Amino acid sequence: MSVTSAGAPGRAESSTSTTPPAATARTATARSAHAEPATAVFPALGTTAVLLTADPARAQDALLILRAELAAIDAACSRFRPDSELSRANATAGTGPVPVSALLTEAVEAALRAAELTYGAVDPTVGPAVVALGYDRTFAQVAAWRPEDTGSATAPRPAAGWRTVRWDPVLRLLRLPAGTTLDLGATAKALAADRAARRAAAAVGCGVLVNLGGDLSAAGEPPDGGWRVAIADDHAAPDAGPGRPVVSIRDGGLATSGTTVRAWRRGGRTLHHIVDPATGDVPPPVWRTVSVAAGSCVDANTATTAALVLGERAPGWLRGTGLPARLVRTDGSVLCLGAWPADGGDR
Repeated sequence: MSVTSAGAPGRAESSTSTTPPAATARTATARSAHAEPATAVFPALGTTAVLLTADPARAQDALLILRAELAAIDAACSRFRPDSELSRANATAGTGPVPVSALLTEAVEAALRAAELTYGAVDPTVGPAVVALGYDRTFAQVAAWRPEDTGSATAPRPAAGWRTVRWDPVLRLLRLPAGTTLDLGATAKALAADRAARRAAAAVGCGVLVNLGGDLSAAGEPPDGGWRVAIADDHAAPDAGPGRPVVSIRDGGLATSGTTVRAWRRGGRTLHHIVDPATGDVPPPVWRTVSVAAGSCVDANTATTAALVLGERAPGWLRGTGLPARLVRTDGSVLCLGAWPADGGDR
C-alpha cells in the first residue's frame, strides 16, 4: 500500500458527519464528486469502532458484517472474558494440546508470525507480564480502579517466549507450557479490522474503511483521492485541525500505537500496555507514538508495537522493513521514515 500527504481537510470533510472519532489515527473522507461516505461509530473491543462506507446505500450491510466480525473476534480472542476460546485455551497450560477453532487458529498464527518478524519484540506470551503490571481487567476498569492507591507494583515477569508455544497448524492443536498465558492484544484487534474490511468490501461492492482504536484497514474501491487519515495520539482528540498531519491511503492497513492513552499509575510509576517481552516491564520512554502503513493492519500494528518496544533501535529496524513510518519522540520531535510524507506542523 502507499501513504501520501493529503493536506488539511476542508470544512465539509472534517465535519462530524464524515469525520467520526477514531482511535489514535483518525479517519476523514476524501474529496469526491459523489455522496459522502456513510459513517458508523460505536464502542467495541474496549475502544471505539468506526466504519466508513463509500456507498451510503450499502452502509447497513457493511455495518452488520463489521459487528459480526467483532463479536466473533471477541468470543475467540478476549483475555477478559472467562468464556472466550482463548481463556479456555490458556486454562489448559501445562496439561496438553487443545484443539482450536479456525478463527483462533488465524489469530494465533498472526501472533506467532508477528513474534517471528520482530525477533520476539512482539510476543504473545506476555500475558503474565501484562497482568503483573496491573492490566488484569479491561482498561476502563483499570483506569477506574486507581491502582496507585494499592501499594507497590508486582515485580516484572519476563515473557516465557513465543518459541515455547507448541502449535500444530495441520491439526490445529495448541499446547502451552505451564505458567504461560497468551495475550493476543498486539494483533487480534488489527486482524479484526483486516477481516471485517475485506469481507464488507467484497459483500457490498464498494470501498470500506474500518478503524478499531487506531488500527485501520481499507478494502475495495476508495473515494476519489483515497481515505484521508489525520494522525493523533488519542481517539478522543478533536477533528483534524491546523498542524495535524493528514495522509491518504487507498488500501491496506495503517496503525498508530502510543504510550500516553492506555496508561495508569502503580507503585509510584506510570505504566502502559506496551510491554518488553525480554524484561516484562514497560520499555524506556523514547517514542510517544508510532504510525506505520503496511499491506495489512496486522503488519502495520506489529511494526508500531515493535518500534515502541525497540526504542532507540526502532528507526534502524523500521528502515529494514521498508515500511513508511512516522515516529514522535516524547519531546514532540518527529521522524518520518521511508515513503511517509514529511509534516511540518507537529509540536
